[in-house]
Amino acid sequence: MNGMEKTVVNTQALGKVAVLMGGSSAEREVSMMSGTGVLAALQSRGVDAHAFDPAERDLGDLKREGFQRCFITLHGRHGEDGTVQGALELLGIPYTGPGVLASAIAMDKVMTKRMWIAEGLPTPRYVVLAPGHQAPEDTRGVPDVLGLPLIVKPPREGSSIGVSKVRGYSDMHDAVALSVRYDPDVLCEEFIDGEEVTCPVLGTGEHARALPVVRIVAPDGAYDYENKYFTDAVKYHCPSGLPEAEEREIQRIVLASYRALGCRGWGRADVMIRASDRKPFLLEINTSPGMTSHSLVPMSARAAGLSYEELCVQLIASAALDNPA
Repeated sequence: MNGMEKTVVNTQALGKVAVLMGGSSAEREVSMMSGTGVLAALQSRGVDAHAFDPAERDLGDLKREGFQRCFITLHGRHGEDGTVQGALELLGIPYTGPGVLASAIAMDKVMTKRMWIAEGLPTPRYVVLAPGHQAPEDTRGVPDVLGLPLIVKPPREGSSIGVSKVRGYSDMHDAVALSVRYDPDVLCEEFIDGEEVTCPVLGTGEHARALPVVRIVAPDGAYDYENKYFTDAVKYHCPSGLPEAEEREIQRIVLASYRALGCRGWGRADVMIRASDRKPFLLEINTSPGMTSHSLVPMSARAAGLSYEELCVQLIASAALDNPA
């Protein structure tokens, strides 16, 4: 799809809006950057929006202070994993993005892969090292299963935190040790050599639509935390420059991956295109994507004719509950 239908939103009717930012996860810094941008965008369009940091305030204050909607710009644990979503369900305050179950599954890369594999969607092969199975004698055989190089990552973190690229057998120990600092389980994943792309989705159910694909070109393939948020070394291409058929296929599997998890509102899936045969592989889906100046959903939305401010207004207008009373 090239253009987005612009929805006219009566911003006065949205009521008092909390932009949830900060939080207690390893991605707090990025969340503050996302939230600051969203807050300014909503206020510029006349929305009665206010910053709210759940790490510093009780969520019950949302009800006590009369907030009617929440824009979630929390990333990682206690923000993107279904816990805040569940609290807002109990408070009866509609929020942006997927609900409790979809958020919880998407936060766990292993559960996500299981869902995708059950739906016949392509994702790299993997091995999970649970606690008690992370000693050298357990990790030594992983490269024999997945090949080298391979990726080691914590299954319930984001923003490339705790991720290592293992190039040899001797690297496995350090990679597992780093990952365990963030998650007791360790996800080892087949490395897909090729191009990295990302594709956002807006909407719910049959009305969900994939936005233009963004192609990511990182120095030496190092699309890590530092390069994602704090340097200009990474180049983003949107339009992607991919052949039209490839772009359409990526949008198709991303939309299928989003629906398979029961996502609503918005999300963004990361995909690797294998260089040898141009086959796309789903890596993960983000249910509270970044909204910083470097972020990819705003970039893709712009290519579809939707400004940052319009995107923020559309998202807060789509705020919902899993089980409205």
